[in-house]
Amino acid sequence: MKTIAALLLLLAMISNSAIAENPGRKKAIRVLLVGGGTSHDFDRWYKQEDVQTLQKGGLATVEYTSDPSTILGKLKDVDVLYLSNNQPIADKATREAIFAFVDAGKGLVLAHPALWYNWADWPEYNQKLVGGGSKGHDKYGPFEVTIIRKHPVTKGVATSFKLDDELYYFKPDAAGTPIEVLATAKAETSDNVFPSIFIVKYPKGRIVGIALGHDAKSHTIEPYQTLLRNAVQWAAGK
Repeated sequence: MKTIAALLLLLAMISNSAIAENPGRKKAIRVLLVGGGTSHDFDRWYKQEDVQTLQKGGLATVEYTSDPSTILGKLKDVDVLYLSNNQPIADKATREAIFAFVDAGKGLVLAHPALWYNWADWPEYNQKLVGGGSKGHDKYGPFEVTIIRKHPVTKGVATSFKLDDELYYFKPDAAGTPIEVLATAKAETSDNVFPSIFIVKYPKGRIVGIALGHDAKSHTIEPYQTLLRNAVQWAAGK
């Protein structure tokens, strides 16, 4: 028993020493990541890859769910809601809770599938939270992303980078919440330029839109991972 007591005392001393040496250590950002739906491997690229990206170095603690019915009960315990789903969020109370969450000054990150016009019966989502949306995209292939504005979300990202992905035809809603475009995307075979990374200038909460994210060729590259980590950190007000 004396040996066990001594060991516990030693562990406590080591723990206290570590805390004393890192008094400014930041608390991890609590993130709820919602995926699920069609046309994407949500478990592989969002549940596995993005969770790993965000938890690296203790930046965030991430809970992933593909069940929208669980959102309502979890929002009170998170700092940032990260939506990547294109399956319906049909429950009225959950829809209202998402708006209340952002109205309370919390963070919202909207990635790739969540920027689509998914729900005809919930126009307020695209109009107010997304500031627009996409109804089409280029065939999967190479295109270039160009940073056009300095911002904490784009910090540490090269001025331009190329990747293979679905280039979303994101269009702002003139009657919706204004957006501030931070990066644009342009295909090699077209002169059309579309918003790729942007801030939705919602009056209360912090919202980031990330149009990238179909598969490995986005989720595993450094620019995407840096943008995602920056987006969550900025959305959390850190």
